[in-house]
Amino acid sequence: MPRKAAHASLADEHAAPGGAAAVDRALSLLMAFDSAQPVLSLAELAARTRLHKSTALRLLASLEHAGLVQRLADGRYAAGAAAIRLHAAHAAAFSLEAVVMPVLRQLAAHTRESAAFHVRQNDARLCLYRVDSPQPIRDHIRAGDLLPLKHGVGGRVISAYARRASGALPTDATSLRIRRDGVIGLTDDRSEGVAGISSPVFDAAGELAGALTLTMPTQRYTETHVAPVRAAAVALTTQLGGRFPA
Repeated sequence: MPRKAAHASLADEHAAPGGAAAVDRALSLLMAFDSAQPVLSLAELAARTRLHKSTALRLLASLEHAGLVQRLADGRYAAGAAAIRLHAAHAAAFSLEAVVMPVLRQLAAHTRESAAFHVRQNDARLCLYRVDSPQPIRDHIRAGDLLPLKHGVGGRVISAYARRASGALPTDATSLRIRRDGVIGLTDDRSEGVAGISSPVFDAAGELAGALTLTMPTQRYTETHVAPVRAAAVALTTQLGGRFPA
């Protein structure tokens, strides 16, 4: 009878309901690679996934056989050609709208406030997608509208991750708070009477993909919406193949 691990692996903690444990563990090894560390040793892979080295080695052999990973001359591992083909297939079929809009609809339905996704466009931010609040009193921004970067929670989130020419991130108090908490809520910042909560969304390259924002009249602002906004941004980041900062 196999010995039960003293500590649960990352895959065990996030196992697919009704799935196969071995597949979950193999996939956790694939997910350990990212643009920041595209090449990893066996020890690094085992540490990242919390798998025993012997288990990781067996799973890597299967992944290598399928072309999903490759073993380099120095013994370290990297993504294989089959993983690249999967990425190309995903890119060809990917629709940002199809991923973002369900998240916005769910957030708007849960909070009964307006949910939007903003991206940077030159020195402004573009409301790329939006789902209106079902309540009659709301702000009336539409998809396609340009809004300021310096005011409003969505603009402040985008600005918090905008690198300067030196490559450094902004160090003002608001930007530091956003990067620390992963979310920010403000009232009367863009316009008097309008409040908002926003959280960053990251892509597979680890770059800011946009800001997920909830807006409402100031009198309806509540801290209870902060956690759902952040959770929605984390979920959207995961769907885009990114990792939300700890």
